[in-house]
Amino acid sequence: MRNAFIQELVALARQHPHIALIVGDLGYSVIEPFADEFPDRFINAGVAEQNMTGLAAGMASEGYHVFTYSIANFPTFRCAEQVRNDVDYHQLPVTVVSVGGGLAYGALGYSHHAVQDYALMRTLPHMLIAAPGDPMEVRACLRYLTAHPGPSYLRLGKAGEPCFHSAVPELAPGRWLPVAEGSSAEAGTLLTTGATLDLAMRQHAKAEGPKPAVHSLPLWGMASKPLQAGQIARYQRVVTLEDHLQDGGFGSWLMESALAMPELLPRIACKALDARVCGTVGSQAELNALGGLVS
Repeated sequence: MRNAFIQELVALARQHPHIALIVGDLGYSVIEPFADEFPDRFINAGVAEQNMTGLAAGMASEGYHVFTYSIANFPTFRCAEQVRNDVDYHQLPVTVVSVGGGLAYGALGYSHHAVQDYALMRTLPHMLIAAPGDPMEVRACLRYLTAHPGPSYLRLGKAGEPCFHSAVPELAPGRWLPVAEGSSAEAGTLLTTGATLDLAMRQHAKAEGPKPAVHSLPLWGMASKPLQAGQIARYQRVVTLEDHLQDGGFGSWLMESALAMPELLPRIACKALDARVCGTVGSQAELNALGGLVS
């Protein structure tokens, strides 16, 4: 996903001279194509994420669409006040890019476990969450965010994620993206956001008997809640998958979206990470399994 991100950002920056990238003294071996081609629109803010976000907000107020880039929790929790007050409150075109969503950096310990970031970012009223499930969805998210600039949070995996789309899909906030067909509406659907699309596709392939459909929801947030009830109603069962704790996560967001039609709530089941992963170090696969996300 990181490579797809920088490739697409470079391509978009060629078309849009107001796109800028600020990093927190990392991203080496990934961000060089942008830095080399657009040195006047690239800034290394150093290990100072609060300053990075304030700088991004200032540049955005002067007409730039700024992408801030860092690992896991650093561009979110470490500078939550600046994201809340400087970016979201003023509805500025800043895209906060977090690399290594979920447990992608699990071997580096809890400081790098991005398992509460949805809970933080989705409470900001103007923030659009972009959580692509594969490299093609990364490109689609970037194209949408560039065409509709505003406060946004782009949550990426790390590297090596499989591709499930043959072309870049068309996206809209809150709209479920079909990835695999199911046997019937009664078989339900797996609804995923972010890199857990891989898990959903493996579960779909291994399903015995009626196969559930698979949908990805790469773009979502507070504003797209009203669109969910009608989509839930098409299926007898909707199982959400996310590499995030259940409290404040994607599944919780979907259940909140269904409160206007409470008869839909029994159709929704949430599969998320158990909090036991928070104090554990290990590979992404090991920690996902420990947290209950298995294929």
